[in-house]
Amino acid sequence: MNVVKRYILVASGTISVILGVIGIILPLLPTTPFLLLAAFCYTRSSPSLYDKLLKAKWLGPYIKNYRSGKGIPLKTKITAIVVLWVSSFYSILFIVPLLFVQILLFGVVGYITYYILSLKTYHTRENPPYSDRQHSS
Repeated sequence: MNVVKRYILVASGTISVILGVIGIILPLLPTTPFLLLAAFCYTRSSPSLYDKLLKAKWLGPYIKNYRSGKGIPLKTKITAIVVLWVSSFYSILFIVPLLFVQILLFGVVGYITYYILSLKTYHTRENPPYSDRQHSS
């Protein structure tokens, strides 16, 4: 692999990990997508960093839950969609002057939203889905 490409992927992965960690603390940043991006970058550039990421006590479960097919948390879906639309609306309305490009961006954001919503939702034990709760009458 090209050395420059490797460094760019490692840097991108590291920035994604940092943003993912911040996302654990701040509700505005979605954690799982950043950690998945980091995992992608690390698998292409540094298997040792990828292994460390998966073994990290606080970060590994996000990636493992997604990759095992459990999905991503509902909170992450909501946050990702809200951040996506707010930032996109700003760009569409105030930055991009061409109507054709605005329509194209709107379509891309719509497709990304559809994709996020189509991902399986992971429910933690503390917040099980309604149908799994036991009711007493």
